[in-house]
Amino acid sequence: MKKAMKCYLIEDDEDDQELFQTALEEVASTTECVVSMSADRALRALRKMDVLPDFIFLDLNLPGMNGFQFLQEIKQDSYLRGVPVIIHSTTTEKSEILKCKALGADGFFTKSSRYEEICKMLRRFFVNGDGNGSGNGNGNGND
Repeated sequence: MKKAMKCYLIEDDEDDQELFQTALEEVASTTECVVSMSADRALRALRKMDVLPDFIFLDLNLPGMNGFQFLQEIKQDSYLRGVPVIIHSTTTEKSEILKCKALGADGFFTKSSRYEEICKMLRRFFVNGDGNGSGNGNGNGND
C-alpha cells in the first residue's frame, strides 16, 4: 500500500490557500496539507517534525521572513535540505526565478487564479510523479 503523501503550503493569502487546498483535494484526496501563513512559523514547525513533508510549496511574497530567506534557511539546514521546495508565486521576473534556482528551489510555478491550472501543476507532483518541477523549459510550470 502506497503511503499517504504530505505537503506543506506556506502562503499568506487565504484565497490562494483555499484554491490550492481545493485543487489538491481533487487531484490527490489522500494527501495531507499543512498550511502556514508565515515562513518564520513554518521553519520552526518543520524543524520539530519527526516526519517531514514530501513537498513544500512556498510563496515568495510573505510578511516577515520572505520566501527567498526561507529557501536559503531550509537549504542550509541539514535536517530539512532534502525536502523539495516548489516556489508557487505570482512573480514572472526572470531574475527572481533564477535567484530561486540558485538558492536551491526544486521547481517554480507561476501562481494562477485558474483552478484547472493549479490542478495541472499539482498532478505533476502527486499523480504523475514528476516531483522535480523540471522539464517545462520556461520556469512557470505550463507545458
